[in-house]
Amino acid sequence: MKTEPTLVMVPCFAGAPWQLDPLTHLQHRAMRTLRLPDDVADLEKLANFIVGQVQDLESYVLVGDSYGAVASIAVATRQPTGLKGLVLSGGFARSPITSPLLKTLAALAPFFSGPFYRQATLRFHAAQLASSFDKEGEIPWSAARSRAFFIKHTPHKAYVNRVRSIENVDYTDLLSKIDVPTLILTPEEDRLIGKQAARILLNGIKGAQEVIMPRTGHMFRFSHPVAYSLEVRQFLERVAL
Repeated sequence: MKTEPTLVMVPCFAGAPWQLDPLTHLQHRAMRTLRLPDDVADLEKLANFIVGQVQDLESYVLVGDSYGAVASIAVATRQPTGLKGLVLSGGFARSPITSPLLKTLAALAPFFSGPFYRQATLRFHAAQLASSFDKEGEIPWSAARSRAFFIKHTPHKAYVNRVRSIENVDYTDLLSKIDVPTLILTPEEDRLIGKQAARILLNGIKGAQEVIMPRTGHMFRFSHPVAYSLEVRQFLERVAL
């Protein structure tokens, strides 16, 4: 009898483990999650960490959200034996920090911790994550909730290290190495990542499927967990995983 692969949920930029209970349509599947290390400032080292977290699994699917998506890409380009599928939501292959303002703020982030980090840096970051659809969610979301989530789970050191890890990252030319069924979940509105990010993934990963989730924003894993989990379940059924 074929054993279903374990779904391994890789966290977003905040680094906090996923809340698995709201993923209604995946409750019949084996799932696990993890917390990102605070002291890693290199995506290849983060990929090493993730590989270590799944070494006990015979087969698994990486489900990466936002920053977790690019970390999952870093693992998948290595073609690990146990990897059977990939789900990338709100993800990117190269740094989304492109505007001069964002680059300046990212460069200044290491020098401002404490109240400035909580009141200015995280407030601005949360505003970039917001969408006009957040309040309509199954779980109504807001920039304030995103900022509170970061305050609770993301120390300044971790924030700075993750910013550094994506400043010059570009996996575009390595996407062709990904050889497993891949779902790209894209929100309708994503001011932080932009539409081009999904196109790069679709063009680079052979056979990748994209689903654009209507009336959702970048935080759709948090605001629409039931719809999100349904899309993942249907993908797994389509590719017989």
